[in-house]
Formats: sequence, C-alpha cells, structure tokens
Amino acid sequence: MTEKAPGAFRTISEVATDLEVPQHVLRFWESKFTQVRPLKRGGGRRYYRPEDVDLLRFIRALLYEQGYTIRGVQKVLKEQNRKGGEDVGEAAADAGGALTPEHRKRLSTVLKDLHHARDQLRKTLG
Repeated sequence: MTEKAPGAFRTISEVATDLEVPQHVLRFWESKFTQVRPLKRGGGRRYYRPEDVDLLRFIRALLYEQGYTIRGVQKVLKEQNRKGGEDVGEAAADAGGALTPEHRKRLSTVLKDLHHARDQLRKTLG
C-alpha cells in the first residue's frame, strides 16, 4: 500500500493495488457484502477506512485462499455479526488480515461437513 498514516483513508485504486484485485471487483464486493461501506464523496469517489480495508482483506482471504463462494462468505459475515462481540473488520485486523487458528479450525470442520454432504448426495443420486 502507498505510504500513508495507518489511520488514513485509502482510495479504491490504493486498496485494489494492496489486495491485488481489480477495482471492479471491490465495487462488486460492495454490492454483495453490505458490511463493506466505504465513504463516498462527490462524483462517487470511494474512500476506504482502515477497518474497511481489513474487512476486504478478510473477504479476499475467504474467497481466494479458502475457496469460499460469495454466498459462503455472506454466511460467515452474518454469523460473525450475530455473535456480537467484535466487529468482523476488527477480527480481520487482529489476525493481520489472515485467518486465525480458530477460524481455520471452524472452516476445516465446515469443509469436512460439505464433503460428507456431497458424498451422501452422490450416493443418493447415483
């Protein structure tokens, strides 16, 4: 990321470069994840707060590194919000943008459950 103060707002260009995704992907994620709410100024320019960037980094990790679908990430974010406690952006920031061991364990369990369900469906459907 460009050299700005840690609490400084980032443009969509800076965030896209930092996360190594095209700008249109960030706009798409904004439409799919209601938790992503950058500030919008005149002309529709987006400015991302540090917690927005942390949340986007968390979403990117789930999608690109863990293989989640958009719907799967929506469920993870909804579950995080239901639990109360800390904000998803804060959880991602605490994890340095990476998944915590607890998240990895939970994701591994979900993946095993999904594989089991897939195998059961294959047996049932032939």
